[in-house]
Amino acid sequence: MQNFLEKVTIAFKDPILRKRIGFTVIALVLFRALAAIPIPGVDPSNLARLLSSSQLLGFLNIFSGGGLSNLSIVMLGVGPFITGSIIIQLLTMMFPSWKALMHEEGDAGRMKLSQYSRLLGAPLAVVQAIGFIILLQSQNVLPHMALFAFTVNVIVVTAGSMLLMWVGELISEFGIGNGVSLIIFAGIVSRLPVSIVQNFQKISTTGASDIPFYLVALVIAIAAVAGVVYVTEAERSVPVTYAKQVRGNKVYGGSSTYLPLRLNQSGVIPIIFALSILMFPQIIASGLSKLASHPIIASWASSFVVLFNNQWFYGSCYFILVVLFTYFYTAVTFDPKMISENLQRSGAFIPGVRPGEHTQAHIGTIVTRITLVGALFLGVVAILPLIIQAFSPSNDRSVAVGGTALLIVVSVVLDLLKKVDAQVAMREY
Repeated sequence: MQNFLEKVTIAFKDPILRKRIGFTVIALVLFRALAAIPIPGVDPSNLARLLSSSQLLGFLNIFSGGGLSNLSIVMLGVGPFITGSIIIQLLTMMFPSWKALMHEEGDAGRMKLSQYSRLLGAPLAVVQAIGFIILLQSQNVLPHMALFAFTVNVIVVTAGSMLLMWVGELISEFGIGNGVSLIIFAGIVSRLPVSIVQNFQKISTTGASDIPFYLVALVIAIAAVAGVVYVTEAERSVPVTYAKQVRGNKVYGGSSTYLPLRLNQSGVIPIIFALSILMFPQIIASGLSKLASHPIIASWASSFVVLFNNQWFYGSCYFILVVLFTYFYTAVTFDPKMISENLQRSGAFIPGVRPGEHTQAHIGTIVTRITLVGALFLGVVAILPLIIQAFSPSNDRSVAVGGTALLIVVSVVLDLLKKVDAQVAMREY
């Protein structure tokens, strides 16, 4: 506790770190202000009914930071940017030149790929805005508009998403932590008081019969938080020995250390990726299902929506996507070949393993095995709220949304604390 207080004191005494923290807070306040500005013509009662009846819109409300609950100008949130990032990272696996940008050019290469994601996010935001507004009109949440008014609303919603993406980039550059993750985190935290009050109201209206269920759900949530913290911090230590080198009359090297390999190197990114992939086609299908002028397209889109409303199918897809994206993101960000070359270049080796390709294969095997454990755990925790919802007396959808939000919050807080601790440690020395 004393060490924590000392680091907090250092963080607020250092002018540069204080400015970074202050900039992050101001940017998040700006985001919350944008989330309170609604587009015109919203029917609040129909909107509340639609949100309470749709699992998809509940998850989308998380990404928009609560902006969807009042149809604000940032109702799409950072979803288009995340979808664009997924597509760009998939392309890095297909094009070696793009993969070289990430691993060989360092920060400069990652900045280029991030720029590609932003450029791709704009047309994706337009497509999502069109599909979403059509869906809202079909549910009488928004009035039917002329072409000009419809176009203006699409532009406003798209611009809001791009503005939010820009705010997230500013936080990453001038603040502390990942801006996109912090925006999602701020939106979730801002809705916690409302969710707590709603749950207490449900308990008061249903009586004492549902109290055991909510207590069990609370215990499972606490256990899930502890599990996420443990798995996120867990690592496999691979022993590394530095060869002795004689220079003149002195002997260098000969020391032993270890190479830390995290059990879950991707953090909360697979959850965000999986939700984004699941949401994007559903938004488009929901909009197309209301096209009266094209009955065949509307019929196929309606069948797609019904299929994804099935809890078993949705949960299975969710689990599989989380596992796949955990492996995918680990493969993109962790390169065993580069680690092997760096060890060989510095005169280090893993005891019992020959340098070069053998070391690369050894590290790759270890990463594959430990990633399987992390991916399965992350997938189970992701679908655990859906399982709890299935046993809920009233099939309460807020339980599932709250569980996913809890997972995101824990991972973002851990990542933020590590980055603040790194900044403080750098200034201590």
